[in-house]
Amino acid sequence: MAYRAWLFQKPLTNKAWFTYHGIVMRIGLLADTHIPDVAEKLPPEINRAFLSVDLILHAGDIYAPSVLDDLEQIAPVLAARGDDDYLSSLRDERVQEKHVLEIDGHILWLVHERSYYFQSSWFQSRVPTGQEKYDFPNIVVFGHEHRTVERRIDDILFVSPGSPTFLGYRYGPGTVGILNIDSDRVDVNILQL
Repeated sequence: MAYRAWLFQKPLTNKAWFTYHGIVMRIGLLADTHIPDVAEKLPPEINRAFLSVDLILHAGDIYAPSVLDDLEQIAPVLAARGDDDYLSSLRDERVQEKHVLEIDGHILWLVHERSYYFQSSWFQSRVPTGQEKYDFPNIVVFGHEHRTVERRIDDILFVSPGSPTFLGYRYGPGTVGILNIDSDRVDVNILQL
């Protein structure tokens, strides 16, 4: 897929643009891997679940940056910094407090914790300077809750893929998500590993 390489010719910052006009973009979603504390490594089923994705978004609580390296063997990776991500993740350019992506006209935020109050000063302080037009997303991908969420509130789709290793704070295989985006539609599928 030649268009995959084009995606990351632009430098990665906390804002990225993706142009996929007429092509469905498939994005692998995961969160709360907590490796190596709850599992030695990612479940091998992730490779099959993320087969043919164009991008992987990790919604935080990564713990070991090697998780991102393993995922990058499948597709390019961006990650939100979780409340338990320290030290080595602070130096990883793939990890930001919040990523803002524009994908075929949809504004997507990747964060660790779901924002409940869009109008709060805390929420507004997370809008990077110069990105005011991106202050309200169409899609928010988040983690932290260790459960799956797929819910529309007004015109915003909130998605949490759960956890592939620690769903519901229980050890063992959990869930990941696939987000399909094109200019006409956005849909998400939660997959049990």
